[in-house]
Amino acid sequence: MAARLNQVSSHLAGTKAPATQIGVKSQDDIVIVQALRTPITRARKGGFKDTTSEYLLGNILKGVVERAKIDPALVEDICVGNVCPPGGGATIARMASLYAGFPNTTSVQTVNRQCSSGLQAVVHIANQISTGMIEIGIGAGVESMTQFYGPKHKMIPDTISEEVMAAPEVPDCLIPMGFTSENVAKEFGVDRKKQDAFAALSHQKAAKAQKEGLFDAEIYPIKTTILDKDGNAKEIVVSRDDGVRPEATAESLGKLRPAFSADGFTTAGNASQVSDGAAAVLLMKRSKAVELGLSIQGKFIAAAVAGVPPRIMGVGPAYAVPAVLKKTGLKVDDLDIVELNEAFASQAVYSMEKLGLDVNKVNPKGGAIAFGHPLGCTGARQISTLLTELKRQDKRVGCTTMCIGGGFGMAAIFESEH
Repeated sequence: MAARLNQVSSHLAGTKAPATQIGVKSQDDIVIVQALRTPITRARKGGFKDTTSEYLLGNILKGVVERAKIDPALVEDICVGNVCPPGGGATIARMASLYAGFPNTTSVQTVNRQCSSGLQAVVHIANQISTGMIEIGIGAGVESMTQFYGPKHKMIPDTISEEVMAAPEVPDCLIPMGFTSENVAKEFGVDRKKQDAFAALSHQKAAKAQKEGLFDAEIYPIKTTILDKDGNAKEIVVSRDDGVRPEATAESLGKLRPAFSADGFTTAGNASQVSDGAAAVLLMKRSKAVELGLSIQGKFIAAAVAGVPPRIMGVGPAYAVPAVLKKTGLKVDDLDIVELNEAFASQAVYSMEKLGLDVNKVNPKGGAIAFGHPLGCTGARQISTLLTELKRQDKRVGCTTMCIGGGFGMAAIFESEH
């Protein structure tokens, strides 16, 4: 295992880095005109428990063009990241785009790169624009974990080839994510105390940000219908994340039982919440944004993916971040804010320590432990969170990153323009 991580590091060390694009404006820059998300709510309990995936996605697609003040007909392609829906979510995505007012000439596709699906969707659109395949596109992400996640919804086939299972590391791909969290904790010495302290800090940051209205600029409120315990329908407007627990402390979280093994460290309190939500990012070249008279929130710089051993998949950000920094010529200290997905406190703490990140720069408004991780949505959600916070802090360079089931990490660099 150590040898495999050394191979990853050696591979990254040999990657040639181009000159950085930070601070240099070009008409060919891939820019973000609008990045927006829905509130994130608790699966099966929160404000979207009776709301379908296509409705969530349709409304955030509607919201992103509405906020940008652009004709939906100008959007040539929409790529949607999701993980759990049947059929790869393709039909859901098409229905959502039509409901949102996009003409049938706007094409739609979906992508599943597990927890980085939303980011991969954005990167895919950025690459299409860069190569001239399209001029304007939306990278989005959605997940209704209420609808499609749980024992009834299998994410692996019932039968797997014995020949394939005999190959090294293949069985590790079937390890439940919670157990990979325990593997990271035990292998790299991330104890329960560190995990609970990190989780409590996430809630405290998110609660403070919520109280001060710091999420307002990135959230598009959703009007929907919810059913009470008697099945009566009521129309509501969901405008804030409902998983944040202001009262959470390291001490209170420390009283929770381990969720995966009697002697384990991972609990319901120091892992990401099962959630529902959607996000969308509208991209085009700078020249197109100028031509249309649109304001620019930020610029996409680069992205990278790194593979790691599946049994410790949570370490992915510790290798993906150096990969994308190598591509851009940047150093860790150049990053003003890092949106690091908190799949589990174990892997988030490890990644922070491995990378030498300043805790004050990581998830300044809290993260997935506090407000949830709708699998396909998170990668796109992080971009809206990052850009609004870079603007608020009057900072420039940010990074989004996450671990990925199966043994990967992904990271991307963005520059704020405000």
